[in-house]
Amino acid sequence: MSVNRAPKSGFAAEAQRKINSKYSEELAQECLEWIKVITSEPINTSGDMDNFFEVLKDGVLLCKLANCLQPGCIKKINESKMAFKCMENISAFLECAKNFGVPTQETFQSVDLWERQNLNSVVICIQSLGRKAHNFNKPSIGPKEADKNVRNFTEEQLRAGQNVISLQYGSNKGANQSGINFGNTRHM
Repeated sequence: MSVNRAPKSGFAAEAQRKINSKYSEELAQECLEWIKVITSEPINTSGDMDNFFEVLKDGVLLCKLANCLQPGCIKKINESKMAFKCMENISAFLECAKNFGVPTQETFQSVDLWERQNLNSVVICIQSLGRKAHNFNKPSIGPKEADKNVRNFTEEQLRAGQNVISLQYGSNKGANQSGINFGNTRHM
């Protein structure tokens, strides 16, 4: 766990400060409130980093959240506080999140939560999962996902587009450079 590590210094400390600066207490609070609604667990929904970490660090609540969205998707939730058991919980949640449709780039690594390396990525993952909750007939959070909008063009429409000359191909609509002087004129 992060309490067993030496404090970061130099470039590593600067990088960690930059990562921590992206963390939003408002979004974290919204995530915790959403988790509380879905799971009906009595949790502190304060969005500060310390509380967010303490509530989610062992992965138990995340597993319960996944099971509330799709019952039985996580077979065994480890209640043990041993590091590898907590990491198993977090990994099981991440696997479910990917199966629920959360894009890989919006997930996090287990150590981001367990060792408190990047709590912002945990918030992003929960927000992304929250947008998918309507698929499970549960309340969702965050902005609504865009609907698919497939466009089908006929061959005739595609050929008509080939005859249009874009202004990016060099037309200047009759503009020229007459009357423009660069620099001073020469005096003899």
